[in-house]
Amino acid sequence: MRNGIGSVVQRLSGLDAAFLSMETPTMKMHVVGVFVFDPSAVPGGFSFARIRETIESRLHLLPPCRRRAVPVPFQIHHPVWIEDPGFDLEYHLRRACLPAPGGRRELAEFVADVAGRSLDLTRPLWEMYVVEGLEDGQVALVTKMHHAAIDGISGAELAVGFLDLELDPPPVAPPERPWTPDRVPSDVELLVHAGRSMLEHPTNLVEAVRRTVESALSLRERNRQAGVAPPPAPFSAPRSAFNGSIGPHRRYAFTELSLDSIKDVKNAMAVTVNDVILAICAGALRSYLIDHADIPEDPLVAMVPVSVRSDEERGTLGNRISAMLVSLATDIDDPLERLMTIARGTRSAKEQDRAIGADTLTNWAEFAAPAVAARAARLVSRTKVFDRLRPMFNVTISNVPGPSFPLYGVGARMTAMYPVGPIVEGVALNMTAMSYMGTVFFGLLGCRDRVPHLDDLAHGLEQSGAELACALERRSGKARSRVSRGSARLALPDVAHPAGERVPEGAPVQARPGEAPGSSSADVGRGVRHTLSVELEEIVRVTESPPAAPEPLRRRPAGPGSV
Repeated sequence: MRNGIGSVVQRLSGLDAAFLSMETPTMKMHVVGVFVFDPSAVPGGFSFARIRETIESRLHLLPPCRRRAVPVPFQIHHPVWIEDPGFDLEYHLRRACLPAPGGRRELAEFVADVAGRSLDLTRPLWEMYVVEGLEDGQVALVTKMHHAAIDGISGAELAVGFLDLELDPPPVAPPERPWTPDRVPSDVELLVHAGRSMLEHPTNLVEAVRRTVESALSLRERNRQAGVAPPPAPFSAPRSAFNGSIGPHRRYAFTELSLDSIKDVKNAMAVTVNDVILAICAGALRSYLIDHADIPEDPLVAMVPVSVRSDEERGTLGNRISAMLVSLATDIDDPLERLMTIARGTRSAKEQDRAIGADTLTNWAEFAAPAVAARAARLVSRTKVFDRLRPMFNVTISNVPGPSFPLYGVGARMTAMYPVGPIVEGVALNMTAMSYMGTVFFGLLGCRDRVPHLDDLAHGLEQSGAELACALERRSGKARSRVSRGSARLALPDVAHPAGERVPEGAPVQARPGEAPGSSSADVGRGVRHTLSVELEEIVRVTESPPAAPEPLRRRPAGPGSV
């Protein structure tokens, strides 16, 4: 056991600590993932015991799983991570069974219950549920990890620590050194170490102020230029049914759309995939408000996370994100005009983000005292201040690109992966999308009281995609590929290489250029991370740009993901 505070102990970054400080009885700052598997072809059968054995053998590839955050006395500085001497895998890994018939509704209710319960902050910040009883004999893994430990990209990379590229992979190499827990540092040690770290604050603060002033001047000059329409400002969003104080309970809904069809719209309109996903969400939100509440005259505003993770930081944990505000143009009836307005807005927001600087948010977060942040979060929650104020924004919308190759868990092929992002005070809805094997999986989390018809909103995503495709058909006068319902649901989707040939059950994935055959699966800790890192891109790349010119839409052959 190592001694207290030392070079091996890592302090949480300012942004990581901020997510931890924001935790209240109503604001649960964890991220949930729902992974659905088909165990029908598992050699030797599928069992909870095999999953436990797999997780236990790979804990050295999943660093956050044995770490817990230790707060500094009086919360004068950010907590530190330690290897938990009381780590208990049986506490974190749990078993559950859905009630009959084990369909989408039952799974959504289970996920909502998990998302609505807070993590124990005195333990490593994660839980995993092995959920049986799904229709067609399928099994789900529902993971929950605090946002203080991961963001969207690092969370996706971490998930493959317990997944494989093959149906029957070779054994995982054991760790180079056996795991050694830390001694919990004393209050005196924590205070001394915090004091030494805080001595660097004055110099860093001066640098942060200098960069912020330069960014503000650059931003003012940009926004004064002719033809520049700045993105929405914080607290300029209209009040809507999705905004106000939130309660402790949650609703969850999910659906799927075809990624290829979304890309067809992207190519036809010379925009980005993110623009199309935002437009689909905007159409669904507009329809929901028309059907269930009054739609504001002003357009809704979305907060869109932006990854600032560099190539050198790939594979590292924690949060490397910024954010941009984008108008969803919900005051526009025509879906194509709405899409193009959103595309212009995202380009403007990215330009502003570059002018401000990608690290501005993370730099300033370093100076936020956890005590102040925690008290502010509790005060906002207790006084229900957002019942009286305009919201900072109306909805959170995230898009996390995932792998285009099949993944396996203890021999079962993964058929779906649904994301679940947190909601915050004043903003009762989170819409997160993640792509996998040609399908975009949407996960919607809402406050149970604020968003009572969340299933209707999920269905509205399908209708919004179809509406966008129909508008393209009318515009061109020809039949076009449609943004259609994905094929996954809770059933096994077809698997195809980019070239189009089918992947036989259990066939290994071909090695990438420059990679030795079989090396991807030989070392799950390095190989799977490397392969996924090649496939993953940032949530919304600040440098992302649309095609130079529209490409004509072509009719695609009918398939499982088409309507």
